Parts: sequence; structure tokens; C-alpha cells
Amino acid sequence: MRETIIKSLKKIEEDYNVKILYACESGSRAWQFPSKDSDYDVRFIYVHKKEDYLTIDPIGIGSKRDVIELPINNLLDITGWELTKALRLFRKSNPPLMEWLRSGIVYYTAFSTIEQMQELTNSIFAPNSCLHHYLNMAHNNFREYLQGEEVKIKKYFYVLRPVLAAGWIEKYNEFPPLEFSMLLNDIIPEGHLKNEINTLLKRKLAGEELDKEPKIQVISHFLNEEIERLREYAKTLTIDLPNVTPKLDSLFKNTLEEVWN
Repeated sequence: MRETIIKSLKKIEEDYNVKILYACESGSRAWQFPSKDSDYDVRFIYVHKKEDYLTIDPIGIGSKRDVIELPINNLLDITGWELTKALRLFRKSNPPLMEWLRSGIVYYTAFSTIEQMQELTNSIFAPNSCLHHYLNMAHNNFREYLQGEEVKIKKYFYVLRPVLAAGWIEKYNEFPPLEFSMLLNDIIPEGHLKNEINTLLKRKLAGEELDKEPKIQVISHFLNEEIERLREYAKTLTIDLPNVTPKLDSLFKNTLEEVWN
């Protein structure tokens, strides 16, 4: 599959006349709990040629899209963000982008841009915005998938992971790791709750369908209580971050020189 992904990325460069700086896996494979039918969620960052930026309409306005999305098939979901879009989101400590930069499955990297972004992640990390992102995700998934006496129990992971990520931010005041097992082992103490989650995880990794089954009360109770507790904690945070825009402007300009000269 890696070879297929690399071929797809090279074709994107040719078709769109861009250079890809970085491509990684996102989603359940990066979180280390894929299902047997999980597709590959490939995410990448790319840059246009210099002259494409020297116009009165910036990239992202009108027909000048700042996203490249290939048609999704049964195996591949490939989406990329243009560099200035990525840097604006990076300035806001955008959690999906921060996760891309920490992915343990990297398909492609070129030039020095991503390494420089990774060096800046600690200085731009905004715990309040990241907490709100993860807690909104957890709340919405909990409300949509885990109500009633029978639920799609594989959806527990799509609530557990953001809740544990939020718990990591509260505990360490840093961006959480992607790996679910690392979050679980650190945040949840030994006991009945952890045993139930581990049992569910083993079943998922073994390829069981994990469709509708009776609600797992101990997990549901934990999630309901923890989402509300962490929401109250998030309200107490006020974070002043340094202005990194000049650094990101320089990073963008340096990238254009490095890539196209």
C-alpha cells in the first residue's frame, strides 16, 4: 500500500503542478486501533510555485482552492492542505494538523519545512483550543452513537480517544500522543474500567465486527462524567500565546526559496 500511496502523491504533484512537503497517516491507523476494513487516511501538505502566490487573489479565494482531495475509494482517502492554509491553522494550534505532524506513520517528507514546524509546536500549543476541539468531538460522538441500551460499541473508541487526549492535556499541559494505548495506560488507572476498555480494544484489533451490542455501562458512565468534568476545567483556562506570525511568514518565504530555487 505504501507504494500505491507514493505513486498517488507523485501524480498529484504532476497534475496540480505543486510540490508535496509531507504526507502521513491520520485516523485510526495512526491512533493504533484500525478495524479490519479501515481505509488509509493519507494527509499531506503542499506548496505552489512562487508565481501562484504573486496575485491579487490569494490562494483559497474563489476558484483558487487551498485543498486537494482525491476521490475516496474503498482503500484510500487522500487529502492535502496548501502551505499557507496549513500555517494559518498551525498558528491556531489546530489539533488535526498537530496530529499530522506527530503521526508515527510518515509516507513522504521533503525539504526542511515540516522539521521547522515540528520545532515550533511547543511554542504555539494552545491547551484551551485543543481541549475544546477534543471535548466537542467526544460530546458529539457520544450523543450520536452511544445513546440507548444497544449501541455500536466500536464507536466507543471515537469518544474514548478524544476524552483521553483531553485528560492528557489537563495532566501534562502538552499536546497528547496519537497512540491510543499510550493514552489509556497513562490516564486510566488499573481496575474494572481499564479492563473493559482493554477487552474492547483486543476485540477490535482481532477484527471482530463490533456492531450493535448492549451498552457497556462502566465505559458509558466514565465518558459522560469525564466530558462534563473536563468541560468545566476548560472554562478555567486563559492562555496568552506569543505572536509567531513573523516566524511563520519567514518559514513560508524560506520554503518557496528552498523548494523552487
